[in-house]
Amino acid sequence: MAEITIPQENWDRLKIKLRRKYIHLSEEDLAFEAGQEEKLISHLQERLKRKREYVVFTLKKGLLNIDNNRL
Repeated sequence: MAEITIPQENWDRLKIKLRRKYIHLSEEDLAFEAGQEEKLISHLQERLKRKREYVVFTLKKGLLNIDNNRL
């Protein structure tokens, strides 16, 4: 089970932040449906070549400050 829950209403904003930071991510890389956090984390691990902890930390950080543009 994923350590993070991403509300669907926040996903569009978080996706923009991720695309700004990681310009090589495509729209397909950031495809997400509510409840599929585990799939998203695994996919981002592969694409970013980072450990799971880093990906989860980055997603949580983006959600924590969802109203600003920084990630």
